[in-house]
Amino acid sequence: MHRRTFLMSALGASAAAWGVGGCANGSAAADAGAATEPLAATVPAGTSLKIASYQGVQQLLSRLAKLPELPFTVSDWVNIGAGPDVINAFRAKSLDLSANAGIPPIQAHYQGFDAKIVAIDLTRKPNYLFATKPGSDIRTTRDFKGRKLAFSQGQAQGVVLLRALKQAGLAYDEVTLVPLTSNQFLTALQSGQVDIAPLANSQAPAYLKQYEAKGARVIETDVVDLLNLLWAPQSVLNDPAKAAAIAAYIPRWAKGQVWQYEHPDVWNREFYVKTQNLTLAQAEAVTKLANKPLFPPRWDEAIKWEQETADLLAEGGFVKKFDVSSLFDHRFEPLAAKAVPEEYRR
Repeated sequence: MHRRTFLMSALGASAAAWGVGGCANGSAAADAGAATEPLAATVPAGTSLKIASYQGVQQLLSRLAKLPELPFTVSDWVNIGAGPDVINAFRAKSLDLSANAGIPPIQAHYQGFDAKIVAIDLTRKPNYLFATKPGSDIRTTRDFKGRKLAFSQGQAQGVVLLRALKQAGLAYDEVTLVPLTSNQFLTALQSGQVDIAPLANSQAPAYLKQYEAKGARVIETDVVDLLNLLWAPQSVLNDPAKAAAIAAYIPRWAKGQVWQYEHPDVWNREFYVKTQNLTLAQAEAVTKLANKPLFPPRWDEAIKWEQETADLLAEGGFVKKFDVSSLFDHRFEPLAAKAVPEEYRR
């Protein structure tokens, strides 16, 4: 498929309505009024934020970990997680802050939407593996050649797939990339629409339970999606009160990540078993693969990885090449690291 045709198919009508074609030069909107003033030390009374909390994870963490009270109001915990959905919510001003991987900010920049990364958590172990459709003979990533692969350009799963292809020595024209969003991957596998789809570690047990007897399997790689981040629209960061609220939220977010890692038994029972319908054994298998949170005091490694990711997308014709340093708001750089013990900083 021609790359431009692919892009428009993947983004869908809602993104196209926001003028993706008009931003095809790959340049984000100008940083008019970009926030450069130091962050306020306190959050003004009456400040509120709309924060993403996919499947209620943040509310559950707050209750279980007894996280500190926030000095502002969360007017809405938005049940949203996928990068393309987050970008649309940002545009619609129905969301102020979200956790995502490294690729959605790149995609937003390509669409001409200005947003900035405000916190970084580095991951060292793979969060995704590759699942085959039932009855497949695929056993290694080299076997992806000539096959149909589920690909979401604006999500972490997309960059994991591209990096896996590069590692296997396969060019883009040696496979068929099928534009889907991650919430369509399981249906596409089950129906045979695709031969391979990247699944989160937490999704694999349920999929194998249903289809392993029918010949489905998973293929593990050492491909890492390095960045777990918080990001926000530039328009939100230009508001001093909201920027101060985000600065107050970041330490709480970091503490929640650490608590979740340090209390796998509680998280297995309260989240994976009670809300995700996994067995306890399946939940334990997932948490054994969990990444230890890492909040670096400096973002050098994250910026380098983000640039490599943007370059990889540009090589495939999915975005235009650009300098990713424009995606980071360094006013927030030390906040997560300061909130956690030394062992979670390096």
